[in-house]
Amino acid sequence: MTLLDRHLLFVTGKGGVGKTTVSAALAQLAAQHGRRTLVCEMDAKGSLAAAFDCPPFPYQARQVDTDLFAMAMNTEDSLREYLKLFVRIPFVGRIGPLAHTFDFVADAAPGVKEILAVGKLCYEVRERNYDLVVVDAQASGHIVGQIGAPRVISELVQVGLVRDQTKWMLDILEDPVRTGLITVTTPEEMPVNETIELLAQVKERTRVDIAAVVVNRVLPALFGTREAEVFDQLFGPKPQELLVKAAGKNVIDVMEAARMNESRRRVGAGHLDRLRNELDADVNMLYIPELFTRATGRRVVSLVADALREELL
Repeated sequence: MTLLDRHLLFVTGKGGVGKTTVSAALAQLAAQHGRRTLVCEMDAKGSLAAAFDCPPFPYQARQVDTDLFAMAMNTEDSLREYLKLFVRIPFVGRIGPLAHTFDFVADAAPGVKEILAVGKLCYEVRERNYDLVVVDAQASGHIVGQIGAPRVISELVQVGLVRDQTKWMLDILEDPVRTGLITVTTPEEMPVNETIELLAQVKERTRVDIAAVVVNRVLPALFGTREAEVFDQLFGPKPQELLVKAAGKNVIDVMEAARMNESRRRVGAGHLDRLRNELDADVNMLYIPELFTRATGRRVVSLVADALREELL
C-alpha cells in the first residue's frame, strides 16, 4: 500500500518547509493517476490557491483539473453544513449571528472548531465523494490539537449526539488503512527538531498513523566518498596555486561555492540521520531535491509531484 491508496492524508510541518506545496503535489499526483481527489486548505490563507495559480478557493469544492478539486475551510460554512446534515436544521442565507455565538462557545470549549473541520473531511471520506482527501493542515504546533480533537471530545462526552458523531470520525481517523499523517521537514536543525517533537506528541496524544516524513529541499551530493576526499585535498596551498595558474583567480570563488554547498549538504545529512533514528521502522522518508528554480505556483507543484512520483510509484 502506498500513500495514495489511503483515503485521508493530513499534511503538516513547520512554517516555511513547503507544507502547502507538498499537499498540492500529492493531490495532483493522485489525480493524475485516476483518483478523484479533494485537497483542502485548513487555515484559508490562500496559499493553496496560489500554489495552483488560482483565485482563493471557496468552501464549496472547485474543480481545478481532471479529477482534482480544491476547497478552503471556514467556520460559518462548516457550521451551516453540520447543522443541515446532522441536526437537520435548514438555513437560508447567512448565519453570521449564530456563527459569532459559535465562535464564543468554541473559544470556551477547545476542540469544537476542530470537530467541525475534521468532521467535514471525515464526512467526505465516509460518503466516498472522493477517492482521496488531502489536507493542507495546521502547522506542526497545532496539528495534534486538530486531529486529536475527536478523541478528546469522545472521552469527555459519554452519551448523546456529540458522542455518536465523534465515534464514526474516530473510526476513520484511527484506521491506518484509510488515514495517515505526513509531516514535511527540511534538512536543517530547527525543522528536524520540531519534527521529532511532533512525532512524539502524535504517538502520545493521538492514534492517527504516521504515514511518512517528506524531506524537502534536499541538496544533491556533488561527490562520492572518494571524490570528496580528493576535493578536500584541493584546498591545500599547492593545489590552490596550481588551480589559479591553470584557470585564473576566479577558480577560488568556484571552489568556495562548491565547498559551501557540500558543507551544507553534509550538515543536513547529519540532521536527517538523527531524524531517521527517531522513526519507527515502518515510517518511510521521502525525499524532494532542491529545485534550483525561480518558478512559482503550478510549475513548482508539478516539479514536486514528479519527485514524489519517483519516490512513491
